[in-house]
Amino acid sequence: MPRPPLDVGTYGKIRFYETATGWRAMTKYRDYDGVTRPVERSGRTQSLAEKKLKKELRDRLTPAQHAGLSPDSKFREAAELWIKEFEEAVEEGVRSPTSLDTYRGRLNTYVLPALGELRLREITVFRIDQTCQSVRKNKSVDSARTVRNIISGICGLAVRYKAMQRNPVRDMGQLEGRRKASRALESDEMRDLLTKLDESESAIKYDLPDLVRWYAGTGFRTGEALAVHWHHLDLEAGTVDWAGNLIRATGRGQMINDGKTEVSGRAVALPTWLVAMLRERRARLAERFGIEPDEISGPLFPNSKGGHRDKHNTLARWRDFRSDAGYPWVTFRTFRRSVATVLDEAGLTAREVADQLGHSKVSTTQDVYMGRRVKSRKAADALSRVEWFGE
Repeated sequence: MPRPPLDVGTYGKIRFYETATGWRAMTKYRDYDGVTRPVERSGRTQSLAEKKLKKELRDRLTPAQHAGLSPDSKFREAAELWIKEFEEAVEEGVRSPTSLDTYRGRLNTYVLPALGELRLREITVFRIDQTCQSVRKNKSVDSARTVRNIISGICGLAVRYKAMQRNPVRDMGQLEGRRKASRALESDEMRDLLTKLDESESAIKYDLPDLVRWYAGTGFRTGEALAVHWHHLDLEAGTVDWAGNLIRATGRGQMINDGKTEVSGRAVALPTWLVAMLRERRARLAERFGIEPDEISGPLFPNSKGGHRDKHNTLARWRDFRSDAGYPWVTFRTFRRSVATVLDEAGLTAREVADQLGHSKVSTTQDVYMGRRVKSRKAADALSRVEWFGE
């Protein structure tokens, strides 16, 4: 039987030949194109010739040379290719523009200053761990995990192009750390906060009382709440269709993102008190503009010119109010957590709570076989019963 070929990326027995100036070490190496070629190196001694040959075999160019990558390429070169692939994924709608902004920022701030000038063959578990631990210590565990994901993506690209043999991030330990504690609002805190909102001239000026009730009645994310238009509402049925996520992306300005998963595109049943608030809001706007309520259009919570409200400006207005009101710890996400707490205490299943909040991972089976349209009014009924609002 013929001898089986060498595996791709491996070499055979090393043979040595004495020469007039020293020694020559030679072997056969099966390249990544499947062709087996002789490789040799010379040295003054047999051991030196062998050492040079093994170094050549270790650093031998692979198909990554077509992308300009080799084991001797700098880490920042692979990072440039990785971020370019990410940008293309954003253009195709596969990845989020906000994720691109986050990753690019962490890459330039933490990753490249620590690893950028190293050769790909010099990237080790120890060096990666040092980088991540430094970010964990000086920033946060969540930022450190993001940095680890970025490094893993870059090393994974280098492995795909055969510029690295394996992804060293896989050999890292866990990044331990305690996340900043977050909590939900108690019922008496919610009532007090809403009362202070209704009594604040500044909050009323910036349309915060209705907006906060909107968050507290839906559990929407900040950008989801601001993306809703009047035509997404069905006040007769008491539902709202998901309208996307209002984001701000570098070089694009404000835009509506369609979300990461199919579960994002959901319809949500509204509690009765929120439907009543929306009817009153629509009537006020109709009276202000001298039109019929059914003619009201545009964003539910617009800016002064009738367009989409800027999320960052809205957050700034909220921070000013919450500090004056004595609730510096309350963010818009706190209302989302409060909704989840109410639904959990009302006995809804994890899947029903996840449907209300737009989370995808409770169970893969449930995600595949359950539709994302309105299936139950349990969430709306539970929110209708809470004593956040008086009659």
